[in-house]
Amino acid sequence: MAQITRRIGLSLGADACWPICFEEIMKDLDLALPIGGDTVRFEVERVTIEPYDLRQKVNYDLVMDRLTHWYAVRREWIKKATILDGVYVFNNPWSVQANEKHTTYAAMMKLGLPIPTTWMVPPKAYDEKADLETTLVRYARLFDLGEIGAKVGYPLFMKPYDGGGWVGVSKVDDEEALRDAYEKSGKLVMHLQKGVLPHEHFCRCIGLGPQTRIIRYDPGAPLHQRYLNDKDYLPEETLSVLRDITLTINAFFNWDFNSCEALYEKGDWFPIDFANPCPDSQVSSLHRHFPWLVKSKLRWAMYVAATKKKLRINQDWQPFFDVAELDLPYREKLSRYARIARERMEADKFEEFCAKHLAHLDEVVWEFFGSDRARHAVRTKVEALFPKHEWDHFTEHFWNELQVWRQEDAAERAAAKAAPKVAVAAAPVSAPKAKKGARK
Repeated sequence: MAQITRRIGLSLGADACWPICFEEIMKDLDLALPIGGDTVRFEVERVTIEPYDLRQKVNYDLVMDRLTHWYAVRREWIKKATILDGVYVFNNPWSVQANEKHTTYAAMMKLGLPIPTTWMVPPKAYDEKADLETTLVRYARLFDLGEIGAKVGYPLFMKPYDGGGWVGVSKVDDEEALRDAYEKSGKLVMHLQKGVLPHEHFCRCIGLGPQTRIIRYDPGAPLHQRYLNDKDYLPEETLSVLRDITLTINAFFNWDFNSCEALYEKGDWFPIDFANPCPDSQVSSLHRHFPWLVKSKLRWAMYVAATKKKLRINQDWQPFFDVAELDLPYREKLSRYARIARERMEADKFEEFCAKHLAHLDEVVWEFFGSDRARHAVRTKVEALFPKHEWDHFTEHFWNELQVWRQEDAAERAAAKAAPKVAVAAAPVSAPKAKKGARK
């Protein structure tokens, strides 16, 4: 039996809290997993930035990346590592670079998802380029912004076609506001998207491999209060639709880690922002949801590294398009998309791996988030984010939120343990029947 070490690299920018938690819990686990006749252990290391020979071997089995979306040096290093050294990475760097929000809208429209009406408009201003004037004189056509706004419908949202983090987003209620927002938009290429207003629920669904978590979200609240703690606000059957939407999007674009914003109104989920392949991972915003994120990162990272899962480098959209062409109700198509997603994410193998090798992870994480080391991780993030006179206040605030999570988690696990086990006969899996009036 060979002793094998799988190496996990953390490619980090300003991330402060979750890497500390990830590293410390890995130490606590101290795993030695019997896999395929070998004993598999893990090492975790933070990836440095330095010159490199393209033929220089990268000795990581997995890189968990948080820089590709904005730092070219790291993105190109990761591309080289995947091509020459077979390194797996969250997320696929080519997909992150190529598939901005505009592409994701078009792709999901092709699959029949209820994306609100969306227009692209040329920018108000341009960077000077040699052929710019000739190109615009020959081909740019005058347009009536007010007419486009009327076609989209008010209220609408003006937002960058490739943006993120709510930067440059404006709610527009009428033509006057639209013209004002466009005048201020500068060189940004903008979308105009019909607002789903009013709506019953605004949710974010975080996907990490086949794992998902749906959280109610308040975009108008301060950053540390946007992720809400509501439970049981919608039945599981309704939430399962958003889970399937998220898995579909993530598998379609080869994103292991991504979040989907969607609005729920009158029985439908309307995805509005789902090209977020570097989702929020900080205790200062996720608070009680933060331990779930850390556990999900741990599970998926260990599964991918231990089993040497192969990275899907190339995009393969045709299986989804084949389903889209079928004459089926929307919910049936979505179930089939999600089935493709689970297959690509090896969901059944992943769940079996976790049950066999990581059954004690919940208890280890629960213990950790009551420790001084976890408190240090919170303090580290608070000091990086807040002014000094607020350090003590917010350290206590987020620490108390984690302790509330520990109380709830202990109660839920105790209830699950005490619940009688009911034997259920195996049955073939089938998609839920479409409700009357389902989209086609």
